[in-house]
Amino acid sequence: MIESLYESNCPELKLVARGKVRDLYEVDDSSLLFVATDRISAYDVIMKSPISGKGKILTQISQFWFGYLQSVVPNHLITADIDEMPAKVQQYRDQLQGRSLLVKKVEVLPVEAIVRGYITGSGWKEYQKQGTVCGIELPQGLRESQKLPQPLFTPSTKAEYGEHDENIHPDRCAEIIGKQRTEEVARIAIELYSKAAEYAASKGIIIADTKFEFGVDQEGNLMLIDEALTPDSSRFWPSAPYKVGKAQESYDKQYLRDYLTSIDFDMQTQIDLPPTVLDNTLKKYIEAYVKLTGNRPNLD
Repeated sequence: MIESLYESNCPELKLVARGKVRDLYEVDDSSLLFVATDRISAYDVIMKSPISGKGKILTQISQFWFGYLQSVVPNHLITADIDEMPAKVQQYRDQLQGRSLLVKKVEVLPVEAIVRGYITGSGWKEYQKQGTVCGIELPQGLRESQKLPQPLFTPSTKAEYGEHDENIHPDRCAEIIGKQRTEEVARIAIELYSKAAEYAASKGIIIADTKFEFGVDQEGNLMLIDEALTPDSSRFWPSAPYKVGKAQESYDKQYLRDYLTSIDFDMQTQIDLPPTVLDNTLKKYIEAYVKLTGNRPNLD
């Protein structure tokens, strides 16, 4: 039986924030602790039920991608080994083992860098109505789940807890973080996506889209932060049954979203999830990890 962690409790560390999934603590002047809980959210609503072991899988997937993509851009990871963390962190080993990252403290950019390689989700809905995604005009005649001519940078705002992220045009992003920084973020995000998508394709997975977050260090250098290419932040499709013109099977939160749609979820209320939904969602996350890395995740 895998124990779940819905909310961490580390009283001798300064709690900075609780996000939809992660709890964030300040360790010292230069480092933070990211704790991936077993909370799961959909449509920006945190469900009442945790998915036991999910946080550990997210942490291990992020570790894998941070290593694979470090030649593209530096990342904020210091260590994921609790034995290498300060003593005041180690005292909470029972909660933190396998689901925590000690990371560099940076200035977080107030936008999310979404890269879309295929047209699906909210992008498909907008395209059907207007022929655009985030206000960016696309060729006529695209079909659901079709691969785009090239990966598309479609940023969004970072919503406060309880609010919804808002898709924005890159020009609006430039107004928020500056034109030069926006161009850099777009270029790096697309490069990260392209390298990851090529690798995933060799393992039988299509990365339809993903969300990156970036920060800036004291020298002004861009750095990949938060998580990287997890089933929480990406759409992973098995490539074997992929077919243009319909919604796809997935290894990600789409299974949960589909369940919520089937019960006419109001996209506001926290609800309990049935055990079958919890179990099947976890199985999809594990399958994605195994396919990508060739290893089973450590859930001890």
